[in-house]
Amino acid sequence: MIVASLALGWRLIIFFLSGVAAGISNGIAGGGTFITFPTLLAMGVPALAANMTTSVGIVPSFAGGLRNLRREYGAQREHARTLIGLSVAGTLVGCAALLSGAPTTFEAVVPWLIGAATLLFAAAPYLTARLAHVDHRHPVRRAGLYVGVTLIAVYGGYFGAGLGIMLLAVTALTLPLEIHELQTLRRLLSVVISATAALVFVVRGHLALEALYPLLGGTLVGGWIGALLVDRLSAKWVRALVIVTGLVTTVKLLIPG
Repeated sequence: MIVASLALGWRLIIFFLSGVAAGISNGIAGGGTFITFPTLLAMGVPALAANMTTSVGIVPSFAGGLRNLRREYGAQREHARTLIGLSVAGTLVGCAALLSGAPTTFEAVVPWLIGAATLLFAAAPYLTARLAHVDHRHPVRRAGLYVGVTLIAVYGGYFGAGLGIMLLAVTALTLPLEIHELQTLRRLLSVVISATAALVFVVRGHLALEALYPLLGGTLVGGWIGALLVDRLSAKWVRALVIVTGLVTTVKLLIPG
């Protein structure tokens, strides 16, 4: 692959720019993994290493929204305490499954994970609208919340693309909250799951360091830009880019050679 044979300087620039784009995407609409993961694959990084490197490299993208998160956390404390514990536990299970499995297993599964997450990401506006007035008095909603968040955390530890959209869908189904409150809870749990997975992968190694450091810098910059733009810029073009990238990546990974 021509891209994978580029000189080191160009490779570092590409990694950094993909990190900036992913950080902006996470700050506005989510889906940053759909940008960084395909970039690492195109640059010749093996799928398993690309997944773990992206999981670590994307964490700084959340920094831009931490100030708002601290301010809004108080209203979500009742739900957050239990959900944070479940998120950590689920993420550790997902990481263990990833690290204990064969790389070929991950490579076989990842196209379907990307495809499913892409479709869910594309359907997110419609899901949010449909779920806005769901009756939250159903007796099993609390169990659905806990089980749903735990399963999503397992997925987040294993791969994680589309994580925020999945969290938003589950919380909208099970909690009587307004959309801005759901977004606060979604951001909080996304940070917990991503940071837990990143810590595990840093300890265990297997990271593509050549890509990691530019990604860390790029996602930090992009995350701050995204946090500044989120209230000023329409997310439609970002969503379109994320969806196209996800679909192209899915097709590319499914077609041999």
